[in-house]
Amino acid sequence: MIFITAKFQIKPGHADAWPRLSRAFTEATRAEPGCLWFDWSRSLDDPQEYVLVEAFRDDAAGGAHVQSEHFRTATAELPAYLVRTPKIVNVTVEGTDWSELGEMAVPGS
Repeated sequence: MIFITAKFQIKPGHADAWPRLSRAFTEATRAEPGCLWFDWSRSLDDPQEYVLVEAFRDDAAGGAHVQSEHFRTATAELPAYLVRTPKIVNVTVEGTDWSELGEMAVPGS
C-alpha cells in the first residue's frame, strides 16, 4: 500500500473551520475504490496544525487519486487557507491495514 502522512499548517482564524473546508475533498477521497483510509487529526501542541494520515491500495489507486477532479479542486482551493506548503512522508509498505502495536497489547482484545 501507499502510506502517506502530511502536516498542514492552517492560517490563523481558519483552523476551527478546516474540517468543514476540507470535508468535500475528504468525503470524495474516502469514496475512491482504492482508498484504504483518509483521516485528519488536529495537533495537541499546535491548534493551527492538522495531520492527514492516508493510505491507498497500490500505485494505481494513488495515481487515480491525484488525477481525480476532487483532488484538482482541493489543490486549487485549499492552499488559500494554508500558511505554507504541507510537509509529507510518502512510502510504500507491505499490507493493506494497520498492524497491532505489540508493546501496548491489551489482554483479551
